Amino acid sequence: MIKIYNRKTKEYETENVAGGRLLDLLYTSGAGRLGLELLVRRKIYSALTGFFCDSAFSRRSIAGFAKSFSIDLEECEKKLQAYTSFNDFFARKLKSDARSFDRPQEELLSPGDGRLQAWEKIDCHNIIQIKGMSYSLSELLQSEELAKEFQGGTYMILRLCPVDYHRFHFFDSGVCSESRRVKGEYYSVNPVALRKIPELFCRNKREYSIFSTDNFGEVLYVEVGATSVGSIIQTYIPGSRVKRGDEKGYFKFGGSTVLLFFKKDRIIIDKDITEQTNEGFETRISAGEAIGRSCILQ
Repeated sequence: MIKIYNRKTKEYETENVAGGRLLDLLYTSGAGRLGLELLVRRKIYSALTGFFCDSAFSRRSIAGFAKSFSIDLEECEKKLQAYTSFNDFFARKLKSDARSFDRPQEELLSPGDGRLQAWEKIDCHNIIQIKGMSYSLSELLQSEELAKEFQGGTYMILRLCPVDYHRFHFFDSGVCSESRRVKGEYYSVNPVALRKIPELFCRNKREYSIFSTDNFGEVLYVEVGATSVGSIIQTYIPGSRVKRGDEKGYFKFGGSTVLLFFKKDRIIIDKDITEQTNEGFETRISAGEAIGRSCILQ
């Protein structure tokens, strides 16, 4: 059971996990771990799943999926019948007023929907994956030099579930570098998997870029693929100026994660989020929601 903090109601909710029983089997039993190592974490599984989710046949799954997880279809840009495949629905765009990034420039906004945890004054050699497990930023990036730039800074994990809106955005105006791709595997990023697989983020397929923001300094923007996510799709133009709220990209079917790293003394995270993180809980967040503020503009 995964409990999530709702900062609006100030209560905890139980997450309805897509494929929860299968995840428990794969990551907590001996037989499941064998199947995981032989099939699920390999590219062939994601390729086959991606092939199905891109097919017209997969349209049959959309209505049941949306109903089971109470997805608000009124937010969607298109009617349910207009989606050509499950992946088309999974990577759905929302109506222009569904997520607003129109906030004061000193406010730090979430780049996407998901469940958020954040840590300040980080040690780049001991980055928290989940309570009790850690990894090295230099291994994640495969660059010791770049990792050193974020020593003592702030780090956050935005975990997207299969039921979430899966497009991610620029949380400030600025210029973003070209994304660097790092090959990897396809483990789930669900907390069940994060507790069982050491250095999971360093083992999964991932991409990262440097986002030179106007109000928060240089930010390391990392997208991590997961089980059934065949692709991380970048839709922005590297080196071109972007506005706050512009789309950066999207994930195809599966769970997935965005990691953000800020340099030292650039931002302050909202107290309720850090308190929940310290207690071991994620906070439910929507794209464009304020999650902190800039230190630079004070």
